[in-house]
Amino acid sequence: MKILVTGGAGYVGSTLVPMLLEQGHRVRVLDNLKFGGHGLLPCCQNRFFEFRKGDVCDAATAKSAVEGMDAIIHLAAIVGYPACKKEPQLAQAVNVEGTRNLLGARAKDTRFVFASTGSIYGSIPDYVCNEETPRAPITLYGETKGQAEQMVLDAGNGVAYRFATAFGASNRMRLDLMPNDFTYQAVKNRNLIVYEGGFKRTFVHVRDMARSFIFALERWDEVKDDVYNVGHESMNFTKEDVARKILEHVNFYLHFAEVGSDADQRNYEVSYEKIRKKGFETTVDLDRGIAELVRAAQLIEFQNPFANV
Repeated sequence: MKILVTGGAGYVGSTLVPMLLEQGHRVRVLDNLKFGGHGLLPCCQNRFFEFRKGDVCDAATAKSAVEGMDAIIHLAAIVGYPACKKEPQLAQAVNVEGTRNLLGARAKDTRFVFASTGSIYGSIPDYVCNEETPRAPITLYGETKGQAEQMVLDAGNGVAYRFATAFGASNRMRLDLMPNDFTYQAVKNRNLIVYEGGFKRTFVHVRDMARSFIFALERWDEVKDDVYNVGHESMNFTKEDVARKILEHVNFYLHFAEVGSDADQRNYEVSYEKIRKKGFETTVDLDRGIAELVRAAQLIEFQNPFANV
């Protein structure tokens, strides 16, 4: 299968693209390299790998990228509350208009898998969210993803995945994700301050995210034209739970603060029964993921340009 992966040099893409290549697919990546392309360097050894530097916001670039493709996995986005708040116009352009460009350029029989987010549920602590729960985003990130998700479903021959909070080591690492950040601070600073420790989120490992895209392409007729939460109920934890799990792997000072708040007020539980009934199960639990992150944190070094030591 010929597959276009937008944002393929990013956190999820740099995990997914090698998987697709290993399965024998021909993979074209479209990415503007805002965060570099080092995560894809090993893919260059594969003759079925093609890279194009470009932006989904440019309609001509999008049209050229989708040409000849059997499937599109759309990852390119301004991801997360802080990034969208920092550049709101860019978030709207990439997350919404970029998706519109790709949908408008593809052939009708080209499969379209869209990376949405559980953030569209907002803060609903009183009951378990499922795919029928009304969208109630409280951030620009959730709003733009909700708009794009609806366009994908309206266009047909598409699947939208509402992912739990991602975590885990990737070829293009992110330290802004809560479990990744907590683990890095514990390993490097031997200190972690947690506020709003009772807030709940559900987590999904980056490799399971990648696997879910492959699952959709392999079961297309069974899953198409629908939306699915992707994660597992067993991975629903409070911030305190995550911090205490890290304590099982790293010796550090953990403090729970009485003051302080998270502007991204996600606090909810989610049902993943729908995709599980289709046959998809996650494989990486929190303990295994944290152990992996501890090893990864030991490899990450930042040089302070203002220090002499």
